[in-house]
Amino acid sequence: MNSHEKYQPLILLIAILMGVMTGGIDGIQQHAGALIVPFLMLMLYGLFLLMPLKRIFTSFRKVKFVLVSLGINFLWTPVLAYTIGMVFLSEHPLIWIGFVMLTVTPCTDWYLVFTGLAKGDTVLSASLLPINLILQLILLPAYLYLFLGFEQSIGLSFPGIIQSVLLVVGIPFLLALLTKRFLPSVGRVEGFFDTFNVIFLGLAVTAMFASERDTLLENLDVVILLLPPLLLFFLVTFIVGKGAGRLFRFGRKESVSLIMMTLARNSPLALAIAVTAFPDQPLIALSLVIGPIIELPVLGLASRILIRHK
Repeated sequence: MNSHEKYQPLILLIAILMGVMTGGIDGIQQHAGALIVPFLMLMLYGLFLLMPLKRIFTSFRKVKFVLVSLGINFLWTPVLAYTIGMVFLSEHPLIWIGFVMLTVTPCTDWYLVFTGLAKGDTVLSASLLPINLILQLILLPAYLYLFLGFEQSIGLSFPGIIQSVLLVVGIPFLLALLTKRFLPSVGRVEGFFDTFNVIFLGLAVTAMFASERDTLLENLDVVILLLPPLLLFFLVTFIVGKGAGRLFRFGRKESVSLIMMTLARNSPLALAIAVTAFPDQPLIALSLVIGPIIELPVLGLASRILIRHK
């Protein structure tokens, strides 16, 4: 993680404030929405460009760790997310779907820094990054349809979600592969996105809050609604990860990696899919922006707890 990404919560807060302030200017609110998807696609292009796809083979050297982490992330976590959402957010289906989209997508970037801060195995964690990304792209539409397909008020469309994934994620992924393959000076491009990728996310958030300023001001209780279920989700996930590390007798570094890998969530990817799959439901996207503002301080606290209890 570069210096900009270390301040991601602050950058997102500034982006939200800038969006709210500029959204009140004539003309900006009307046209800002057209900038959201392009900025998010730029951010995803940079993410895929920086992704170490070759490391995917490294992870298979520790089969037990891979199976346990995938089991927690893609079997246990979706059930936990749905259950907590049902308890806390069943009367707010749009926020519920945002909560589910956030919590069922494992992180593909900043968890590596928190793993490093807690003295975990960052090489092992990085090797699972491509697998986590591919599986969440495949399974996210299935989770939404399975858990929330009965919510007619949300207007879930299984083909529509798949189409959104292919559009907003598939195009940046393909362009990143072509860049790696054919651009001689790919290192300079990677360096640029390594430094400024979080800025593209911030610009997308600014555009979103500018275009949905009125929706936000009418729904300021979203933060209060999301705080209890998110904190409970992170607490339970931390306990499960720590317990799984002891149960399967992982070493300390492996246990730290498992905890951070199952704790951190991929809000930028979920946000990119949400704004294309649910363009008429801004509350879903608002939930996904608020998520990391709560999540990143939790990851910081978790890394401090882990480093103090070696």
